Amino acid sequence: MDTETRMKCLICGHIYDPKKGEQDIPVGTAFVALPDDWCCPVCGAAKKQFTEVK
Repeated sequence: MDTETRMKCLICGHIYDPKKGEQDIPVGTAFVALPDDWCCPVCGAAKKQFTEVK
């Protein structure tokens, strides 16, 4: 997983895109580099609830 890999929340469908970042997460931050306690900004799901978008 790198800075190109997008991840999708299995609960709400939110897409984490490293090219866009998130509030308080800088652009270019790979999903694996997110803090362990990071959660979906839409539904609050844990990181383990995300799957790679192919």
